[in-house]
Amino acid sequence: MRRTLGLATAAVLAAGTLGVQAADASGQTARTANTGVSAITALQQHPGAARATDGQAFRVTDTIIDKDGTSHVRMSRTIDGVAVLGGDLVVHRGPQAGWRGVSQTLAAPLDLSTTPVVTVAAAKAKALAPAAATRTITGATATGSRLVIDATSGTPRLAWEVITGGVQKDGTPSRLASYVDARTGAVIRREQQIETIDGSGQTLYSGTVPLSVTQSGSTYQLKNQGIRGNTYTTDMNNKSDSYLCQVLGSGCSAGTLITSTTTTFGNGSNTNRATAGADAQYGSNETWDFYKATFNRDGIFGNGSGSYNRVHYGSGYVNAFWDGTKMTYGDGDGTNYGPLVSLDVAGHEMSHGVTENTAGLDYSGESGGLNEATSDIFGTMVEFYAANANDPGDYLIGEEFDLKNHVGFRRMDKPSSDGASYDCWSALAGQDDVHYSSGIGNHFFYLLSEGSGAKTLNGVAYNSPTCNGSTVTGIGRAAAGNIWYRALTVYMTSSTNYSGARTATMNAARDLYGAGSAQQNAVAAAWSAVNVS
Repeated sequence: MRRTLGLATAAVLAAGTLGVQAADASGQTARTANTGVSAITALQQHPGAARATDGQAFRVTDTIIDKDGTSHVRMSRTIDGVAVLGGDLVVHRGPQAGWRGVSQTLAAPLDLSTTPVVTVAAAKAKALAPAAATRTITGATATGSRLVIDATSGTPRLAWEVITGGVQKDGTPSRLASYVDARTGAVIRREQQIETIDGSGQTLYSGTVPLSVTQSGSTYQLKNQGIRGNTYTTDMNNKSDSYLCQVLGSGCSAGTLITSTTTTFGNGSNTNRATAGADAQYGSNETWDFYKATFNRDGIFGNGSGSYNRVHYGSGYVNAFWDGTKMTYGDGDGTNYGPLVSLDVAGHEMSHGVTENTAGLDYSGESGGLNEATSDIFGTMVEFYAANANDPGDYLIGEEFDLKNHVGFRRMDKPSSDGASYDCWSALAGQDDVHYSSGIGNHFFYLLSEGSGAKTLNGVAYNSPTCNGSTVTGIGRAAAGNIWYRALTVYMTSSTNYSGARTATMNAARDLYGAGSAQQNAVAAAWSAVNVS
């Protein structure tokens, strides 16, 4: 489903993450070990979930225990002692060790022989063959090998993993992993484990920023290599999606991957088409890093896979959207709005995907308003996280590309400033445009973070009123963000309304900070201040 940013009559969608909280340190080592052992036992009692097969074994690699005792145990998998790449999983159990299921990518039990046909010597020779190398390596030598089952994509195959060392063309050390089919001798894939190509972007809104780029021959691609899910940015050349793409989601144009003859992309103005691309790539990088650093979430989908950005979409398109696989940005109309590639919008769009892959809030009624609010909340959090001096954090949405007023088209401290959004809940909220009903959630989050009344933050003046005449004391963005994230990913469901959101955030605050804590009391006060009881 397509989620737009929501200018004027457009919409804004939200997203969340899986979010689990660590237990206290006291007694953690023994508790973690015992939890891991019992999780393996529980997994053995659920053969379907374990993708049971002969010779299979598991090893605990990480354990997270919530305050209430709910556990999430990550494991690696082997078959006959052979490591299964892509076979890792997480076992979820409740406070009383009740079974709650498994997270994994392996779709079916593995049924293949672990006896190789190709010798390791032949595999090493294939790995070292210059004609098959993905980039020129000098002084290449095999430094290690092991037998693995490669189940990272497609059909699982027995393979030799051969690590070769050497020096890359530009003098960078090489550590290349080659996966050679142990039955046919074909090279399945190669993975350069040292990737140090650093570039920069001269952006429209964020100044000169660091970017990770990918070298391809004599040019560079605006693409992360081996990090952040290999996310990248393309130029749509001002073309729009076809009707077939819009309706059925097929036949969509991916655009043209943005490249440069140097490691620098853009020149800080619209005269260079790569400039907007640098903004979009930087925004997606910062958003990825925010979710990883704050919630330990690996990208939009939570599994390490990436999406991509499309810039220069359409002609005079004043919006941006997430469609389930990628972010797309218009250039604006050039008069009132510039390209919609600012930091908060990038965070907003990627957060659409997080919501879609977690709570799945319906995009209508009050749940739609919550969905919209979530994107604004996390887009704002990304902007503060980036701490970019050219675009300091604020509670304004889209101020950077607001060419005339520089105040954006939404503000969280007083949503009604746009003339249509709700400051306070009413029975009409669920019948109105979700862009406008999102104001209730935005206002709640601002009050929970910063409190009511007048204040100035990063040069922006705020004066947030309450709907019941109360005074609210904020608990800070970090705590407010943690509460919203856990509520979204643990307690909210597809049809949660504002009353349900109050319950969800109260539960989340209890989980994180304790029943009757100052944080939980602040959640209650902030919801009451926007008339949600």
